[in-house]
Amino acid sequence: MALNIKNERVHALAREAARMTGGSQTSAIEQALELLLREHGVDATSFERINRLERMLMMGDRFRREERRSVRGVSSVDELYDATTGLPR
Repeated sequence: MALNIKNERVHALAREAARMTGGSQTSAIEQALELLLREHGVDATSFERINRLERMLMMGDRFRREERRSVRGVSSVDELYDATTGLPR
């Protein structure tokens, strides 16, 4: 994940916030964004949970699409396995 901030003032604010808190610029920005979300009535914890759930649903959709693609042309599950060894072909 990358966030490329091309604003010197924002960089300066992040550096100062990190210096004041003794943390990293990333943690200072994270704390500031969480505070901003709370002030606007968004619970950061529930936001993270929803974000994780959305990612999981997207992964499930992708898996289903890939599975359909990989099984196309196969009329039976038996065709996927070797009759002698029982191992996948």
